[in-house]
Amino acid sequence: MKNERKVLRNKTILLGITGGVAAYKSIDLIRRLRDGGASVTVMMTESAKNFVTPLSVEVASQYKVYSGLFSDPLSHISLPASAGIMVIAPATANSIGKFAHGIADDLVSTCFLSFTGKIIIAPAMNWRMYENQAVRQNIDVLLSRGVLQVGPEQGALACGEEGIGRMADVPDIIEAIKSAITTKDLVSEKILVTAGPTREYLDPIRFISNRSSGKMGYAIARAAFRRGAEVTLISGPSSLERPKGIDFISVETAGDMLSAVREQLRSSTVFIMSAAVSDYMPSERSGEKIGKAEELLLRLSRTPDILSEAGKADGTLFVIGFAAETGRKIGNAKRKLQEKNIDMIVFNDVTEAGAGFDVDTNKVVLIDKKQEKEVPLLDKNSLADVILDRMVEIRA
Repeated sequence: MKNERKVLRNKTILLGITGGVAAYKSIDLIRRLRDGGASVTVMMTESAKNFVTPLSVEVASQYKVYSGLFSDPLSHISLPASAGIMVIAPATANSIGKFAHGIADDLVSTCFLSFTGKIIIAPAMNWRMYENQAVRQNIDVLLSRGVLQVGPEQGALACGEEGIGRMADVPDIIEAIKSAITTKDLVSEKILVTAGPTREYLDPIRFISNRSSGKMGYAIARAAFRRGAEVTLISGPSSLERPKGIDFISVETAGDMLSAVREQLRSSTVFIMSAAVSDYMPSERSGEKIGKAEELLLRLSRTPDILSEAGKADGTLFVIGFAAETGRKIGNAKRKLQEKNIDMIVFNDVTEAGAGFDVDTNKVVLIDKKQEKEVPLLDKNSLADVILDRMVEIRA
């Protein structure tokens, strides 16, 4: 996909690995950053070498690994000067203490003081250490100076105990990096996104639904949050992980989703209806499991039209809908745009290869009151930004 938008492409990342058990995760972090198109230069403390070898890090990064403060003269100046962002993962209690108090006795801490761009720390330590007042104060000092923090997580620790202190998962660290380097052009927006399918129950066990996975809506929510918006995601049943930092509301039925949308619309500036709401629901719902029979006839009723209700909202609300069709029935999408009184609609033909439900890509046409814009096959993360870009253009 030539038009795929990679946030990390051509970005230069200076990664500091300090001496914690979680250092082994840094190898995976390096590989995934490189897969995203970034170049990664790595510094290691002497303690970090007890957990991962410089050779394994060098193989992962495909660059020389730096560790000695005096083996490469002025590297504490040249390395930060050539990097776009600095990440410390894992960041131990010791390294955090040094950073907070301006102690520079190794290459990582010296580079930390020399770097003038955005810095992310991913703390990793025993829960007792993380909750120690001195460590908490040191982290607060760094945050007050603009350093960004990701994690730690609750869970099983290397010592066998349970508690908060595990280094953030690699995908979460990468998302924090993407967010840090993304232009914040949606800071003033409060964006409401719906995602996934709804379930309309026949009885306590059976329901009517569809193939929607929620991937498009979740991608839009992450992209909007990354660009600085305050985001609320209302999701039907989905196996996807809840995006970090985003207000999340779980629903099941179309009625549930309508109630949640009504509540949130009052304070939203943008509404993006990417959920695939079931068009029909059983006219009657049995309180008990329906027994087997030779034939079962169902009477169906229409579910609430959430998008139409949004179209009747205050004129300052910008509304984006979706139109999934079997075949290139763009006319249906245009009618939906007009009849529902919305600002933009995303049309896609779910019969096209790589487009539609439960896949990682999509091919769409963005339709608004002024133009139609063909968007080639993209991964849904890239497409999310394209949709938001068009929204920004229309509202400019």
